[in-house]
Amino acid sequence: MAGGITDTGEPYSPFVGLVYMFNLIVGTGALTMPRAFATAGWVVSLTLICILAFMSYMTTTFVIEAMAAANAQLSWKKREKEEMDNSDSSSDYSDDDVMGRGRAEPETKPILSVQRSGPVDHFDIVERIEMGQMASMFFNKVGVNMFYICIIIYLYGDLAIYAAAVPISLMEVACGNHSCSTGGVKYNDTDSCWGSVTRNNAYRIFLAVFTLLLGPFTFFNAQKTKYLQILTSLMRWIAFIMMIILALIRIGKGTGEGRPPIANLSGVPNLFGVCVYSFMCQHSLPSLVTPISDKKRVSALVLADYVLILGFYTLLSFTAIFCFDTALLYDMYTLNFTDNCDVLNIPALRYFLGLFPVFTISTNFPIIAVTLRNNWKTLFHRDGGTYPWVVDRVVFPLITLVPPIVVAFCTHNLESLVGITGAYAGTGIQYIVPAFLVFFARRHLEPVMGRDAVNRHQSPFHQAFWVWFVIIWAVFCLMFVTANIILTDTKK
Repeated sequence: MAGGITDTGEPYSPFVGLVYMFNLIVGTGALTMPRAFATAGWVVSLTLICILAFMSYMTTTFVIEAMAAANAQLSWKKREKEEMDNSDSSSDYSDDDVMGRGRAEPETKPILSVQRSGPVDHFDIVERIEMGQMASMFFNKVGVNMFYICIIIYLYGDLAIYAAAVPISLMEVACGNHSCSTGGVKYNDTDSCWGSVTRNNAYRIFLAVFTLLLGPFTFFNAQKTKYLQILTSLMRWIAFIMMIILALIRIGKGTGEGRPPIANLSGVPNLFGVCVYSFMCQHSLPSLVTPISDKKRVSALVLADYVLILGFYTLLSFTAIFCFDTALLYDMYTLNFTDNCDVLNIPALRYFLGLFPVFTISTNFPIIAVTLRNNWKTLFHRDGGTYPWVVDRVVFPLITLVPPIVVAFCTHNLESLVGITGAYAGTGIQYIVPAFLVFFARRHLEPVMGRDAVNRHQSPFHQAFWVWFVIIWAVFCLMFVTANIILTDTKK
């Protein structure tokens, strides 16, 4: 997942939408990509990231088309209701009443709404319809439950990644080398941090502090985060630009240590998961696209964003793998700048890069936690019923918070956490759900709107072939990743 949830509630221009989408996609996944990029080999990685960027762009256009179809269905129902209300109100008067009123008195309601407002574009995206609501409109009950299970698993993975990333950064800053006597050294978890306290124990202490400070937000609602997100976005881009420039300077001086392999197929499954995770934005598109004031060029905007993001990921990864020795690359890329004074010898900036994930991820954790809690409530929603206070205010927050904290307590291997989350839950959210959404949206609307109805937000990949291609691709990728994990474990 990316840098947070963009939902200002105010209309904005397409250019601002482009910036918001860029910020939305580029987040935690970008910090874990350089190591995955180096592990799989730069030729294989470059090829795979281009393919996955194309696949993600395709499914993004699927979601936008499904959003337009959902708006069309709601608009059509509203129009039918208005016409029924108009016919009911007109039937309340007799012919004598109508003649008695005379022609000078205007009608309070027109017979046809189209006469009042002219031709209506039912496919205009004017109402924000979240993916869960679209699933309820186009899927049956089993499909809706599968959707919520998929997004819940993905959000659990998100929270586990966040819960591990912050303590890792704090532990590396607190226990790392800051004297510049050595650079580019990786420590073991059993190495000492403070006297008899090992680095692993220090990580768990920071995890406990993180849980105590941010965990309580799960029991409340996260509101008015607009300016906080702007601040963290600014910090994120300062950090990314700094890392790219510092790596380019070192490479330009000829002191880069990186000698990445051309290809290493054993690293492909993990790279696949990291890339899927890094291009994830489909679940947040309704909040992002709906407020755009002029949606005529939404498809072009999305394409431009994906080209820019692909270029950024490639630049960040290539500068990283040729600047640092592959064996010394951290799961969290920012940590490579905290104890290597050959790259950065200004202590304040080293601390800034080391602590940068702490600030940005900490602001996103409560938002994702509240989102996951609300999805749990929706999954078990009972028509016409309410939850007891204990269930609503205690049980749901606890089942939201405890599992990711337990996972983070057991492991802090960020590369694996991101890879598994992206490969499984991410594949469902990014590929399978959008493909089925657009497929069933078209089937639902064709009998109502007719085949001649024009959806101006229709995906460029509107042929049925592309929908089935995405589904087959997703199934193949899941089988490949699972087989690789089993084979790897068997060899161990």
